[in-house]
Amino acid sequence: MMLDKYSREINYLRVSITDRCNLRCIYCRPKEGVALHGHEDILRYEEMIRVISLAVKMGLIKVRLTGGEPLVRRGFVDFVADLNKIEGLKDISLTTNGILLEQFAQGIFDAGIRRINVSLDSLNPDKYGQITRGGRLEDVLRGIARAEEIGFSPIKINTVAIKGFNDDEALDFARLAQEQPFQVRFIELMPVGKTTLDYGEDYMPGSQLIKIIRQRYALEPLKNKKNRSDGPAKIFKIKGGRGEIGFINPVSDHFCSTCNRMRLTSDGKLRACLLNEAEVDLKKALRENCSDAELEKLIWDAVLLKPRQHDIVCTENSLRKCSRNMSEIGG
Repeated sequence: MMLDKYSREINYLRVSITDRCNLRCIYCRPKEGVALHGHEDILRYEEMIRVISLAVKMGLIKVRLTGGEPLVRRGFVDFVADLNKIEGLKDISLTTNGILLEQFAQGIFDAGIRRINVSLDSLNPDKYGQITRGGRLEDVLRGIARAEEIGFSPIKINTVAIKGFNDDEALDFARLAQEQPFQVRFIELMPVGKTTLDYGEDYMPGSQLIKIIRQRYALEPLKNKKNRSDGPAKIFKIKGGRGEIGFINPVSDHFCSTCNRMRLTSDGKLRACLLNEAEVDLKKALRENCSDAELEKLIWDAVLLKPRQHDIVCTENSLRKCSRNMSEIGG
């Protein structure tokens, strides 16, 4: 078991397998000027397998594959199949924007993934195209339908709440959770990377969304977590509905005291906290043929860097932003 300095069990690793994406969402990266990593700058699949295998021996039980967009990296399905062979790794899941999901759903299901999160910030085709800078909503909806048909469960819909842009769709997303067996999760906007949004104007606390949804739907809180690696979302059942609604509030109601995760960036840095800049370079050690003992020490170094809580707001109440783009860190 991996315990940090504050006795939190660290058992969950988010792995950004690429910083490349087929969308340019306005809260994730700027329209232009992003320097992508070259092929040799990102971890090779076999290097990721080595890190994850060793971390499992140390206490890791859950991995979520993220990006960028994981499905754009060649060889992804074979990589998932190899991950699924790691003894002791109990859960492999995927976060995707859904654009390529219809094409890859059967392959990743056969390779061993059963749980997926799909990023979907608008149910309006025009607004979806605007927020993603060119994405087609119909592609995502077809991918979700295909995933449900194949048997993925749960299917979670991740919606970043942006004031004045998609907050007027809160009830539409709630209706989706009522009618379909999905878990729709509203995520507070976070000050990460170089984006075109004005965080002060566009941020909306999750509490406001709950008030809007409760005007029409009765929400029943679900308190019991299914396993010790469950995430930070506060989950509600819609009375009489098929699905669930979740709220992830890292800014207004941070969940740092129960955080169980680390992040492996696409360029091989092990990051203790999404909103804290401290990182440990694993790629350099891997490329220098480090021993397992040396690699294990580096993993422990990262675990012990994990802060008591994030520091996105300075003591002067001015905003502190994470300098890395979300596509590099893996969310």
